[in-house]
Amino acid sequence: MSYLSDLVASTRRRLEEARAAISDDVLEQRIASQDAPRPFQAALRAERPAVIAEIKRRSPAKGPLNLGLDAGALARAYADGGAAAISVLTEPERFEGSLDDLRAARGAGLPVLRKDFILDEFQVMESRAEGADAVLLIVRAVGSDLDRLTKAARSLAMDALVEIFDEADLEMALEAGATLIGINHRDLETFEVDPQRTAKLAPRIPDGRTVVALSGVSTRAEVEELVDAGAHAVLVGESLVTAPDPAAKLRELLGR
Repeated sequence: MSYLSDLVASTRRRLEEARAAISDDVLEQRIASQDAPRPFQAALRAERPAVIAEIKRRSPAKGPLNLGLDAGALARAYADGGAAAISVLTEPERFEGSLDDLRAARGAGLPVLRKDFILDEFQVMESRAEGADAVLLIVRAVGSDLDRLTKAARSLAMDALVEIFDEADLEMALEAGATLIGINHRDLETFEVDPQRTAKLAPRIPDGRTVVALSGVSTRAEVEELVDAGAHAVLVGESLVTAPDPAAKLRELLGR
């Protein structure tokens, strides 16, 4: 079983447990009590480059990064450092994430992306009920369900960051009407990284879409290279959560 297949299988088990614990009606009540979603995609278009700063405790590739991090405090540091938005990994088994981290991160005042293996409309509703402004949809994980899930996000006024890795993924994303497209440099089947992935795929993305480069960004020079290749924003995790001063590291990446 590949890395991605294993994660999808474990996510389906978590989904069954979540469905047994809470009904759609309760989720709808919680959604109704939330403030309107913050404009995630618009925040990424407000300046270039924009950085989505990630809260990430562990990496399957590198092991523990910062298991004891305070998600609320880290989110505030990201806001101080100039992040346009925050990504929170909520997958618990491989990344040690949780919805508690998502709730804590909202206090920083920035739009928040739930980064997980979203496979079902229930998880989209759950994300909004917990205060997420956007969700990550991985084409290789959701396949033909992409259109259905993007529509579910739009119905809740949420943005969907649609993650692609190759030309076939991009075609599916465009067919689903994706306007916010993330190019992952990491192959989730093999976990190998191709830092030229944005340069290869961004020119194929029509004007008017927002392009986000994902994975492997740790220096200002890399940010500049990705912007030159066509990215409007970059998502940065490991180099921020392991930095002694995350706000200072973020300002360095932004060239401030």
